[in-house]
Amino acid sequence: MQQVIPARQRRDRRLQHTMQATWGKDPGRRLNQDDRPFHQKMQPVSPSASLLQTMTTTETIAAPTRSQRLKAATSTTHDSLDKRIMSEDIFASRERFAKFVRVQYRFHRDIQALYATPLLRALLPDLEQRQRLQQIVADLGDLQQDVPADSAAVIPDDIELPQALGWLYVAEGSNLGGTILFKLAGKLGLGAAFGASHLAAHPDGAARHWREFTASLDGISMTEAQEAAAIEGANAAFRTVRGYVEQEFA
Repeated sequence: MQQVIPARQRRDRRLQHTMQATWGKDPGRRLNQDDRPFHQKMQPVSPSASLLQTMTTTETIAAPTRSQRLKAATSTTHDSLDKRIMSEDIFASRERFAKFVRVQYRFHRDIQALYATPLLRALLPDLEQRQRLQQIVADLGDLQQDVPADSAAVIPDDIELPQALGWLYVAEGSNLGGTILFKLAGKLGLGAAFGASHLAAHPDGAARHWREFTASLDGISMTEAQEAAAIEGANAAFRTVRGYVEQEFA
């Protein structure tokens, strides 16, 4: 006589077969000792969902550094300045390049006093060696240009530390970008020994020199208000250089 299997037992057997097909031969094994409810365990994990979760976690951990936030917050004024300078075709002749060097002189004359500030020197190692005003003066001489006349100070003597850091951020960023301009200046017969010395990369490499600066900048303790002041200082620096471009290429 055929054995009659109770409905509940048949349901249990079907459940066992389902678990074996889904997780393997051992229906009692738990996936990574998961304590989720049973109906969630039976849901296959989407690879794309798992990847998205990993990416989200990584992004949360890797918060932007201060120098990265400065870059983002000043991108509009920075990009506008870069486009304005290149629109003047500064590598069309030595005469046009000399106008750009005059702009450089006026900016670096503005920030020269910052390199002698004891507190900034303590916060930014080798700050004194990062100044480039003397190289710019030499380049102007090579290009048979007079040094621009003195003008009213743009940076006050009592400038707050965060704003000063913003100005220096712009100066150091121009060092990094200057390596590209240095190569282009070579088409005019200019280089480290004549006419474009202030654009030459640091002996250790421009990228490494920049990373050392940003590492120091990122490590300085600041409040949100102080960081906002640093951003304003950087934007003020970009706007100041833009003004010099307008004057020198008028």
